[in-house]
Parts: sequence; structure tokens; C-alpha cells
Amino acid sequence: MDKRTNQLKTVAYNLLSVAIVALLWTMFAAWQNSPYFPSPAEIWKAFVGLATKGDIEGVSLSAHIWASLVRIFAGFVAACVLGIPLGLAMGLWPKLYNRTRAILEPIRFIPPIAWIPMAIVLLVGFGRYVFLIWLGAFFPIFITTLLSVTRVNPVHVNVAKVFGAKRSYIIRKIVIPSVLPDIATGMRVGLGIAWMCIVAAEMIGGEMVGIGRLILKYAELLRMGEIIVGMLVIGIIGFIMNEIFIMVENRLFRWRSEVSID
Repeated sequence: MDKRTNQLKTVAYNLLSVAIVALLWTMFAAWQNSPYFPSPAEIWKAFVGLATKGDIEGVSLSAHIWASLVRIFAGFVAACVLGIPLGLAMGLWPKLYNRTRAILEPIRFIPPIAWIPMAIVLLVGFGRYVFLIWLGAFFPIFITTLLSVTRVNPVHVNVAKVFGAKRSYIIRKIVIPSVLPDIATGMRVGLGIAWMCIVAAEMIGGEMVGIGRLILKYAELLRMGEIIVGMLVIGIIGFIMNEIFIMVENRLFRWRSEVSID
């Protein structure tokens, strides 16, 4: 009962926070009285127009959202498929990481947007989106996985060795279960950065569909209402995906609540 009450209180506080921000935004917009700072009512009007009539080229808002979701999913899955196994391998065999870090670490600090010229020249179509989104999501997943392996409790590993466990058994039964919560955290961070990269990725695409492309269309026209709608759509979808991720994570790793501090 207490847990249910706390959940309801959390929802209520979040709704109150949204209402307060909307009120402050409305007051500031009225004070500014500028076409470049639309009020929540004007943003809602822009949203209704995009949802019912589409953008200036007749592309519906749902089509923009779907196109971006497909690209995000492809890039994020590619980052997980490569980042998790590579992080595990380099965590289990540290020499492999130490002998390649001079290549990996400099690349990690290059922002995805800096790769746009190369992506334009070397890649076409869907590959451009996937490449830039993959770049943004890969390193948080890879680094988190790598570091989580080095933090596995050595007591558990040593006990298994005392009882004659083979290395493959230790990896399957001790290392991987121990690092899964940290990998999930890295995936959440990577997913957030993937959404941050969507505007850069869709900026160079040939297609005129995608939330990032929607924002750029109206940026050229200085239509701030539609621009903010695109920004809010990215934020809201990212928030929903993150909440789903947290619910799945909490269900899979329920044991972590035992060590939480209220």
C-alpha cells in the first residue's frame, strides 16, 4: 500500500512540476511578446496543425516520428551488438584494451557531428543515419560494460576457483550476471545520446522525413512553434522509452532494491 501511495505521490509531483513550468513559460512568453518565444497555447496549436495537416510538405507528424524511431532503433541495436561483446572481451582480457586504447580513446572524444562530412562522402541513405546514431550510443555502452567487468566482486570469482570452476563457467555464471545491471545502465545512457544525435543524423539524410528533418524545415522559416513541437516530441518519446527501460530493469534486477537507501 505504501509503495502504491509513493508512486501516486511521484506522479502527482511530476504533474505539478509540469504545470508550474507551463505557467512560468506562459508568463514569460506574455512578458516577451515575441514571435520567437511562443506560448504553450501557440505550441499546442502548432502541434495540432502538424498532427492533423502535416508539415509544409504534407508529411504527417506520425510519419516523422516513425522514421526517426526506426533509425534510432537500428543505430542503438548496432551499438549494443558491437559494444557489449567488445566491452566484455576487453574487460576479461585487459591486455586487449591496453594495447588498443590509443585508437579507441581518441575516437571516443570525437563528437558524432564531426563525422558528418565523412558520412556524406562515404555513406548513402539509411546507412548515414545508423552510422551517426551508432557513434553516439556505442561508447557509453562499451565503456560501461568494460568497467563493470573490472568491478566484479573478486570474492565470488575466487570461491568458484576454489571449487574448481572453469573460466568459461565463471564468465557465464558469475561475471555476466554481475555486470548485467551496469550494462543496462550504459544502454540507457546510450539510448539518450542516440536521441541527441538524431537531428545531426537526419540533417545529412536525403529523405525529408524524420523529427530532426522536421525541426530543420521550420528552422529555415523561423517558425518557433513547430520547432519546439519537434523538440518536445523527441524529449517525450525519449522519456517514455527511458521509463519503459527502467520498468524492465527493475523487474529483471529486483534484488538491487534491497541495497537502496531511501
